[in-house]
Amino acid sequence: MRKIKYKKGRKVQPTLLEYTGVHKYTQTEIQLFVYNDTDLAEFHEFDEEEMKMHVDFEKTNWLNVHGLNETNVVKNIGDYLGVDNFMLSDILNTTKRTRIDEYHDTLFFNVKSLLPEETSNNINVEQISFLLKNGILVSFQEKRSDFFTHIRDRIRTHSGIVRAKKADYLLFLLLDAIMENFYITIENEEDKVEELINLSKQSTSLSILEQIEKHRDNYNFLKRSIIPLRDSLYSIKSIKDDNVFNVIESNNFTFFDRLHQKCLELLDQIEYDLSTLESASNYFFSSQSHKMNEVMKTLTVVSVFFMPLTFIVGVYGMNFENMPELHWKYGYFIVVGFMITLLLGMIFYFKKKKWY
Repeated sequence: MRKIKYKKGRKVQPTLLEYTGVHKYTQTEIQLFVYNDTDLAEFHEFDEEEMKMHVDFEKTNWLNVHGLNETNVVKNIGDYLGVDNFMLSDILNTTKRTRIDEYHDTLFFNVKSLLPEETSNNINVEQISFLLKNGILVSFQEKRSDFFTHIRDRIRTHSGIVRAKKADYLLFLLLDAIMENFYITIENEEDKVEELINLSKQSTSLSILEQIEKHRDNYNFLKRSIIPLRDSLYSIKSIKDDNVFNVIESNNFTFFDRLHQKCLELLDQIEYDLSTLESASNYFFSSQSHKMNEVMKTLTVVSVFFMPLTFIVGVYGMNFENMPELHWKYGYFIVVGFMITLLLGMIFYFKKKKWY
């Protein structure tokens, strides 16, 4: 089970292509969509050499690679597109931080996709990378998943404007689909936290505090994952007028601006949820303190009840020879009756004062 934290980055040389993820036995598969507003061709079960025959630079090409353990496939695709090795190395190195880069008219985007585990409080992490160059968008996924199923359906059914747009608009759709996973993860966390808060009002078990801290770690991990994505999208938004990202058409920058706004919304929601967790944690400690105070109050009241009785017993247990009460015929019954009367009087007085 993967820990909810970034692993320490390995020192992988840019010239050495090595997959550092956990899906080392996933078979590499390639899928290709070639389309424009009027035509669509879809290809499956082919290798990177056959890919060259299917790619049409007059149309939009989406090459989707599932599985990264066969590094020679990634290398051959990179060579075909003229991509530098340092970008290919970052695709295979899953410990890298989310970032965006453009080099030699190639736009490289590296992002983390997060989804909750159904049977635990952990979060599944998958790195997804994109290369955009010359009308070709290549997406690299560590394993087969259904993140982009609805986008494939839109391409096949000619739904929306995706077929009328270029590969940069397709990149926007894929990033938007990945960000939907953030919403799903946060919503799942919120449902669990709501249940946890309700449980904390009924029980003061230490397991509740452990769960609160676990969800706090999850939210901080989500925050660490979204912030670099926000910064990367802001770099697109802030320098669009400088024509730095030449592979993105000027009229499509507004779509990436929407993604940046979504990042801000996600971060705001995470901050709110963290404050809710903080309130739950404070409530838990307050409940613990209140419970301890009630126990101490009960013990104090009981001890006060028996303090005068203990004093009386101590006095008559001294065994002095000249104690007049020792020779009274009814001395024992008088003292016991007085003790019972004193106890009942104290109980009545404390009850009237509402001290218990």
